[in-house]
Amino acid sequence: MRLRRARCLVCYWHEGDFIAHPYLGGSPRALPSEAAEILAAFDEWTTPEEAAKTLSSYDSDSVAEAAGTLREHALLLTERSPEAERDEEVARHWGPWAPEASFFHYATQDSRYEELTEEGRYALVTDGRPALFTSHPEARRMLLPRTPARLDAPLGETLYRRRTHRSFGSRPVPQADLAALLATTFGPVDFRDAGGFGALMRRTSPSGGARHELEAYVGVRRVAGVAPGWYHYNALEHSLELLAEGCTGADLASLGGDQSWMGEASFVVVLAAVIERMLVKYRSPRAYRVCLLDAGHFGQTFVLAATAMGLGPFQTGAFDDGGVTERLGLDGTTVTPLYMVGAGAPGDVDPFAPPSADSDTFARTTLTRHREHGVVHRISA
Repeated sequence: MRLRRARCLVCYWHEGDFIAHPYLGGSPRALPSEAAEILAAFDEWTTPEEAAKTLSSYDSDSVAEAAGTLREHALLLTERSPEAERDEEVARHWGPWAPEASFFHYATQDSRYEELTEEGRYALVTDGRPALFTSHPEARRMLLPRTPARLDAPLGETLYRRRTHRSFGSRPVPQADLAALLATTFGPVDFRDAGGFGALMRRTSPSGGARHELEAYVGVRRVAGVAPGWYHYNALEHSLELLAEGCTGADLASLGGDQSWMGEASFVVVLAAVIERMLVKYRSPRAYRVCLLDAGHFGQTFVLAATAMGLGPFQTGAFDDGGVTERLGLDGTTVTPLYMVGAGAPGDVDPFAPPSADSDTFARTTLTRHREHGVVHRISA
């Protein structure tokens, strides 16, 4: 019987223990650190007897015994077993993203929702809940106008007009438009009584457990009546709190993952998660998935509202996390950036826009695949 170390396996130290975590349905196991040496001997299909020859510190009986234990915990897999085939398939398909993305995806699967106990709720009341809003009281602030957003365009029309803009005109965005867009996307709609949690906020976007862990930080380059700089949007006060003066096109392009077109945008908004707001209620690491999904919800609300207002919006996950964190004065631990959106006056011509697809395009396109007797057939137009 030949064995091989699971490809979908992550090992790490946690609270003083060496942990081996086979993340395709397996559980993390605390092992003696020497187990790493034994696992390394099974990098390719081999028998315990063959592996023992490479482990001078162990006799064949101890290696065989250790291999049996590691196999029971799905750290070693048996050749041609269903578990081994699935392990190889996942490792092959997720290859360029492994192990970071595949580990997070599979290790947080099948998590059960658990309500906080009464003791947990009591602790939230007595020990202090995370604040619903973030503020920077020492910062210079600009109170924004409370002008309602121009959102009377039909929803269907707005949905189909929404495009990712990468070309912008030179006209500054009016301050009232920025204010209305921030209020529409990030401002509170109302508050609900959540018992032991106190009041919870509702916004125009869904948020897991109404935790609303996302804060908006704004980089202003070209907005009428707003000095270029980096601000925090105080949603409770409807104001901009100045964190750092100055914001150039070079800044936006550099912090936006060296995407040159971002240098022409009028402003960007960084969505940063206050981790404690989510963590205080949801203890499972799967909750981090919810933070990412929430960022997507807010990003969609932002771009639809901006489209309805006649702005040219965009969104991107490609940005310099460290640079953005430093520029905003965040610690990257308790508050960390997840997503970036922005807008400007739409350009007359978008040089980045690809041409419409024609028949030649579809001739080069795989539209779908179907399986017949184990053979995959490619179907084109």
